[in-house]
Amino acid sequence: MIRRTVVLFLAALLPLLAGAGQAQATGYRYWSFWERDGGAWTYATQGPSLARPSDGDVQGFRFSVSEDSADAAKPRGTADFAAICAGTPPRDGEKRVALVIDFGTPADAPAGETPPAGRTACARVSPDATTADALAAVAKPLRYDTSALLCAIAGYPEKGCGEQVSGENAPAPGEKDTPNPSDSSDSPGSSDSSGSSDGGPSLGLVAGIAVVVLLGAAATWQVRRRG
Repeated sequence: MIRRTVVLFLAALLPLLAGAGQAQATGYRYWSFWERDGGAWTYATQGPSLARPSDGDVQGFRFSVSEDSADAAKPRGTADFAAICAGTPPRDGEKRVALVIDFGTPADAPAGETPPAGRTACARVSPDATTADALAAVAKPLRYDTSALLCAIAGYPEKGCGEQVSGENAPAPGEKDTPNPSDSSDSPGSSDSSGSSDGGPSLGLVAGIAVVVLLGAAATWQVRRRG
């Protein structure tokens, strides 16, 4: 009877400990940078201040909370270059870059702020202009931090820059519809050389399992002692 009670107790405790470990997940609130290849969005491998798009390219920005580039939300909308730049004829000595700017959802917005409606724009810039130059031509004011991380487009958000968001405050998976900040190809939540990584078991979960194992060992010892 004692052994059965112990087994039932441990079976009920393990899901609770696992759930507690999952609750420790964190995300980052930031602008991610994308490039459109045909009809698909691809997470950019360079930051906007390094990328030099060609005439006719479509590039996008999306503000959201995500853990890393693997789960970052893509810009919404299906407008292509022809549609976005229809009213901007070509001109000698300049190139046209189509931009899709998605300010995200209310769930991703910082406290007290409301995301503006998404927009598209056709930037006409010099042939050697970067994506950051194109963005500055059509979506001022831009805001950067001291590390050249893109913090705000068209003044949104008013404050904050790539800040960490706890699992309790991060949007639920159902609230996302489907982050390359600046000169780095890594998002704020990417793995780094310090040993942190995404997708592995959390410290809380590992600790919880260890507690279950210790409790099980103690209970077994008690049963044998009484026997």
